[in-house]
Amino acid sequence: MERVYFDHSATTPVRPEVAEAMHKSLTEVFGNPTSMHYFGKLAREAVEEARTQVAQSIGAQANEIVFTSGGTESDNMAVHGVAMINKNRGNHIITSAVEHHAVLNTVKALGKQGFTITILPVDKYGLVAVEDLASAITDKTILVSLMHANNEMGTIQPIKELAAVAKSKGITFHTDAVQSMGKIPVDVNELGVDLLTISGHKIYAPKGIGALYIRKGVRWRQSLMHGGAQEKLRRAGTENVPGIVALGKACELAVRDLDSEPAYLMGIRDKLIKAVLDSIPNTSLTGHPEKRLPNHASFTFEFIEGESMLLSLDMKGFAASSGSACTSGSLEPSHVLLAMGIPHELAHGSIRITLGRDNKPEDVDKFMAVMPAIVERLRAMSPLNQENEFAMESDCVACRSSDTCYRQA
Repeated sequence: MERVYFDHSATTPVRPEVAEAMHKSLTEVFGNPTSMHYFGKLAREAVEEARTQVAQSIGAQANEIVFTSGGTESDNMAVHGVAMINKNRGNHIITSAVEHHAVLNTVKALGKQGFTITILPVDKYGLVAVEDLASAITDKTILVSLMHANNEMGTIQPIKELAAVAKSKGITFHTDAVQSMGKIPVDVNELGVDLLTISGHKIYAPKGIGALYIRKGVRWRQSLMHGGAQEKLRRAGTENVPGIVALGKACELAVRDLDSEPAYLMGIRDKLIKAVLDSIPNTSLTGHPEKRLPNHASFTFEFIEGESMLLSLDMKGFAASSGSACTSGSLEPSHVLLAMGIPHELAHGSIRITLGRDNKPEDVDKFMAVMPAIVERLRAMSPLNQENEFAMESDCVACRSSDTCYRQA
């Protein structure tokens, strides 16, 4: 069976160039970067070259990059690090209702440790209003953490404007750029952020590697882990040299391809969105129709469960997602969709299709050859759909006693 991968927001395959660089590090540059001998120096050079690659990809300085195990650790380090060193100056943290759980749950945990938390609402597209942020700031606010682009519905936040509000009040601003990195331009100076999170496996590097940008001069507590003096005391533990080398190469390639790849993916994305909305009734696009990632399409389908659609698609050779892969084991609907005002039962019927550099326009044709039939079959089996049809039939009975057709009205 031919298989089509439509789940690049969950993870990406490792690019051949990245795998090659990583393999060389595994087999030739195997020394410990803290060792003083020849092999250690080779490893140190590889780490610092990768640090420069990552920094240049986001407009930062090399000494502002800290290597981590991935997005979750970077988010935790950013939020905890700022909160703990500034707790004597203030205890108020602001985030939004659509953040990744790596931020949202970290902030909520701090709320149980004496910090005051404000969770900003979003509109129907998942956007945070600049005015809401400005109104939420108090003289105790020490941190604002708002993601650059959402992993579940693809909406891109106005981070430059939001960060400017925080900066005008002298408040540290963190953004999770895990989904935006490699898909749209990410420049820390253009955005005006103080801390920024990157994850390797979202940009064709392996899992288990990430980075945290910390602007020079930002008040931030040192390593969350006790141990050695690695990463200039910012993150203890022997460096993951192969992963770091892979991340550096992936960042370099991601920036190089920004001139062509986003436009290519946007063409496929728009074709997919039009085909789904035109061909399948009672279906809606979630997220902003224009201010969204170029590779991201997410939908809600009335009267059916997202998990049933995913299983049916998998049987036909298509890999998609019902939202964040980090929470796919949960029976609860997406907190992101609920925050956007989407009803509980409709949020259950969501799927996310995220494209990658290996997808082709004809993949949409293959998808549309099976998706309408899957939806029709599942709706025919759905008790939610049967209840809807019963209600519509009841309306028709009422119409017979009146000159007015209520369904058409």
